[in-house]
Amino acid sequence: MDSSMAVLMIKTLDCLAARQIATAENIANINTTNYRPLRTSFEQALKDAAAQGDDAVRQFAPKVEQAVVGTPEAELRPDLEMSTASGTAGRYGALIALFNRELQVESLAITGNV
Repeated sequence: MDSSMAVLMIKTLDCLAARQIATAENIANINTTNYRPLRTSFEQALKDAAAQGDDAVRQFAPKVEQAVVGTPEAELRPDLEMSTASGTAGRYGALIALFNRELQVESLAITGNV
């Protein structure tokens, strides 16, 4: 795995962790009156940063904002929050598995052990 891919994968894990934290906060406040849920976005912006190079990816931070009142994103629904949590955990797990596989291949190439 080249260093650019490793940097991008690690940053993606950071962004997914930020989304999971925001989602957990939303779930914890599901019964809080006038609570505005947190929304995390990063996919397109991270893709754009990746096109600019490793330094742009390293400096990238996910956008975590409170939803704007009166928009569909401001509706706090337990089913959607749980779905977001599940999807985020699945993506995180898949990325960790991919990262692990890449490290195993590199280790095999270095040691020559089968």
